[in-house]
Order: sequence, then structure tokens, then C-alpha cells
Amino acid sequence: MPKERLLAFSDGVIAIIITIMVLELKVPHGDDWNALAELLPVFLSYVLSFLYVAIYWNNHHHLFCAVDEVNGAILWANSFLLFWLSLVPFTTGWMGENHFARLPVALYGASLFMAGFGYYVLQRAIFRYQGCDGKLATMLGNDWKEKISLVGYLIGIGLAFADHAWASEAIYVCVALMWLIPDQRIERALMQDRPRP
Repeated sequence: MPKERLLAFSDGVIAIIITIMVLELKVPHGDDWNALAELLPVFLSYVLSFLYVAIYWNNHHHLFCAVDEVNGAILWANSFLLFWLSLVPFTTGWMGENHFARLPVALYGASLFMAGFGYYVLQRAIFRYQGCDGKLATMLGNDWKEKISLVGYLIGIGLAFADHAWASEAIYVCVALMWLIPDQRIERALMQDRPRP
């Protein structure tokens, strides 16, 4: 099957996720700096989640540059990823509204963990479809950033339950910073395959 419908659907879902998050930013009930300061946890939660959703969109785009066609397993794996990403606005809002309290921070970490796991499942579905010597498997091989991210989320969840929510947030920020630059291996491989003029 061609990949275009999967990409269009994914782009639409991600656009809606970002729209829902920005609509959760409420106008303050006041006209001074104190009114804005009360919204700081909500705004910081939004910034972090926007960054995560943008990272997923960017890496999803790069991933599918190495895919020519998809099958049913890839469609379901992609839907699994989108499901967990669609919960990010809820966990973001709950975390921000409760000023980074223990349980909301842990649940936020759980939604990040499951989205990361969903991305892993999607990659593996593509690997299986293309074969072990397929284009994507050749480009990526063993992806250490995925594994570090999943472990980081689990540590963050544990720290939140141990009443160290700010340490959890620091880990979530560090994982996001690690993913800011798209996977250069895919870009390099695609540049090498591009015909030279």
C-alpha cells in the first residue's frame, strides 16, 4: 500500500494534538504580572509537550522518508503511536494545572514512555516489513537513543512517585533535548542515495 494516506492521517492527528494543547492555555483573570505568573506551570507544561510533539512529528517524517510502502501491521503500529500521543494534551493539562504534583508528573512520564514505546513498535513493524537488510534497518541498526529515552522515562516516573517531581521533569527535558536533532543517519543515507547532477 502507498504510504501517503498514513502520512496525511498522522499529520492531521498531530496538528489536532497541538491545537488541543494550545486551546488549554487560558487567558489570565488579571492584568498584572502576578496573573501571568499563576499560569507559568501551565505554560511550561505546554512548551515541553509542544517540543515533544514536534520531535515526534519530525522523526516520524524522517522515518517515513526511508519507507516506500506500508502494510496493515505498519498502519496499526502507527495508530498505536498516535493513540499515546493523543493523550499528551490530557497529561500536560493535568500536570500544569496541579503545579507539577507527584501523580500528574508520573502520569505525564507514563504517556511519554508509551509514546516512545509506540515509536519503537512502529520502527520494528517497518523493519519486519522491509526485512533485516531493508532500507531503514540498514540506516538505523541499533538505536541507543530509543533505549535511553525509555529508561529515562521509567526513572522519571519512579522519581515522581518518590516525591521528586522536579527531578522527573529535569529528566523529561533532558530526553527531549537529546531528540531535538533529527536522526542524522537517515538524512546522510538519503543524501547518498540522491542522484548527483
